[in-house]
Amino acid sequence: MSRNSKAPRQKRKQRIERTREVLGDALVGLIHEKPFEEITVQDVLDRAGVGRSTFYVHFRDKNDLFLSDVDEFFEQMATLLQRREDSSNRVAPVRELFAHLADVRTFYSALVASGRIHDVLELAQGNLARGIAQRLDDRFQASRIPAEQRTAIAQAFAGALLSMLTWWIDHGTPGSPEQMDELYHSLVWAGIGDEPPGGALALGWSRAGW
Repeated sequence: MSRNSKAPRQKRKQRIERTREVLGDALVGLIHEKPFEEITVQDVLDRAGVGRSTFYVHFRDKNDLFLSDVDEFFEQMATLLQRREDSSNRVAPVRELFAHLADVRTFYSALVASGRIHDVLELAQGNLARGIAQRLDDRFQASRIPAEQRTAIAQAFAGALLSMLTWWIDHGTPGSPEQMDELYHSLVWAGIGDEPPGGALALGWSRAGW
């Protein structure tokens, strides 16, 4: 395929991505302002400056837009370490995830109030479990664990991560994202039977005063 034939396809892809991004940002902004059930597709279109026909090319309704946006976020987050070719023993980008959500606590509260948090956590669980399973496949410490067991373990670790995350947000984000990352991975490798040097005792929690 020639370079000239690729250019229009690339531009079209960029337009699609931009349209989806604008619509997603519009919905997020509206969720900050009023309950999800009160938001209409027309509200989103007015905020985004996008036509109704264009919206329905990409999404069935506002729920489809919402879940698509959430799914994309957690898919990107779950694959972050692989895409960065991270060589550490981390199985999930806990530091990055906690740092991001600490900045959007108001949005998190709005999701809880709107009743959409269950959908968010369900999508997060699936994406994070797949990402963790891939990291376990790649880490030599986990190579002795059968593949089917790694899948089950990844589901458990994803659930533990989300439980830790919701606790952290609900309690006013005690401890830094870096500390939570170290704590989580100390628990992960201790659970597998391969705790990294230092472990949880090396986190300096008492020095942090929480």
